Amino acid sequence: MGDIHRTQYFNTSQEGRPEAGEILSQVYAALREKGYNPISQIVGYIMSGDPTYITSYGNARSLITKLERDEILEELVQAYIDSRLTP
Repeated sequence: MGDIHRTQYFNTSQEGRPEAGEILSQVYAALREKGYNPISQIVGYIMSGDPTYITSYGNARSLITKLERDEILEELVQAYIDSRLTP
């Protein structure tokens, strides 16, 4: 058993994990292909946390639940800011 008085280190590497932007793009495409309004559905998911806002088509629901909702918001805000600040 380890010494509880020693500092514990955890590997939080995101290696091999898809980027939030990549997942959002795939989810957006799946929602669009199924005829949904992707923006409305993604906002509904972010606000409620209810994964049924996202279609299971194309594995979209499984993909989006790999991300925390705050990660999704960070990605969206960063993309918005980048698009506004880039000349």
